[in-house]
Amino acid sequence: MQAVSSQTYTPTEEAEIQQWLTTASRVEEHAKANSTNDAQLRPILDTVNTHLSTRTTLLGNKPSRADTALYAAIRPLVSAWSPDQRTGENGYPHIVRHLDFVQNAPSTFDLTVSDADKVAVDLDDVRYVKPPVDAKAEKERLKKEKAAAAAAGGAGAADGASSLPDRTKNNKAGAAAGQPDGKAKPKKEKKEKAPKQPKAPAAAAPLSPSLIDLRVGHILKAVKHPEADSLYVSTIAMGDPAGDDTTEYEGQVCRTVCSGLNGLIPLEEMQDRKVVVVCNLKPVKMRGIKSSAMVLAASPRVKEGEVDDHKGPVELVAPPADAKAGDRVFFDGWKGTPEGVLNPKKKVWETIQPGFTTTDDLAVAFDAAAVKELGKEGVGKLVTESGGVCTVPTLKGAVVR
Repeated sequence: MQAVSSQTYTPTEEAEIQQWLTTASRVEEHAKANSTNDAQLRPILDTVNTHLSTRTTLLGNKPSRADTALYAAIRPLVSAWSPDQRTGENGYPHIVRHLDFVQNAPSTFDLTVSDADKVAVDLDDVRYVKPPVDAKAEKERLKKEKAAAAAAGGAGAADGASSLPDRTKNNKAGAAAGQPDGKAKPKKEKKEKAPKQPKAPAAAAPLSPSLIDLRVGHILKAVKHPEADSLYVSTIAMGDPAGDDTTEYEGQVCRTVCSGLNGLIPLEEMQDRKVVVVCNLKPVKMRGIKSSAMVLAASPRVKEGEVDDHKGPVELVAPPADAKAGDRVFFDGWKGTPEGVLNPKKKVWETIQPGFTTTDDLAVAFDAAAVKELGKEGVGKLVTESGGVCTVPTLKGAVVR
């Protein structure tokens, strides 16, 4: 295994390293607060332990500075853990194994740890081992259960057959002919089947801002994109079930989202905050990292004749304080069912987005008059089911995208 200083990393690996550095930083904060039993810390430890259960290092088999950062953050916790906390039924044996590996492979991780500073780990003290599943025995058990169920079903069928009245005893000829009076049943002429009519195509949903899937998102962490100076890479929970475009972080199903906000919004303001996200745009790769949603933000409207230099200011759209990740938000007066994934060829987002704006009272709203294809007028504020309004801090009459 090559040392960290000799390794090269792909953009995806660099992004993962940044995510683990953020996780290590959060663990370190809890450790400094002596909160080893903090309820907020346990989901983080559960995630790390599960991740390491099938990996030698955080990246799999490749060491990185993320392993060193995690070691530094986790060391005070492990040194204080009881044997049960380390390797008991509810312990973290994979975290302990990773820590012992890092501290005893200094050349691999470009780390210097004196013997006095090493956490004493007794590799023979394993308090709980999950019982292995005997695949052959399990298969045999299922086979026996299936055979028993089939036998029970067959016996029931036989009993049912013996209890049915025999209607053929008094008229064998009729039975032979297939009719009670013994007469053969005339064959029916086959009717020609009418050709199947092709199904009419489903009517297209009328153009509306309700076609856009807007939800409350919770940014659990955000890091700088390793290959793009203008991008942040955020891990955002937005109420999804587990799927192809999701990942699990701290026990929550999340999407990875790239946003061009680096240099416009400080990174610390992107951490652990609620935002509004567009969830049904087609995922795209941004400098090697797949982005599966978009964070809504407001910026000043460019006056006629001016050029949009994208230099800001920029303000994130904030949902109501009591809103939860995954809550639907919609423009008042335009509530409806959003599309699963917007078809890029139909340009729904590009057509509707020019109507996204902010009002004089700093509410995010949709101005129908700005979308001539709708043929309507009126302004509807962006609200939750409970009526809470999504807002921005200071920008009035802004562009929201």
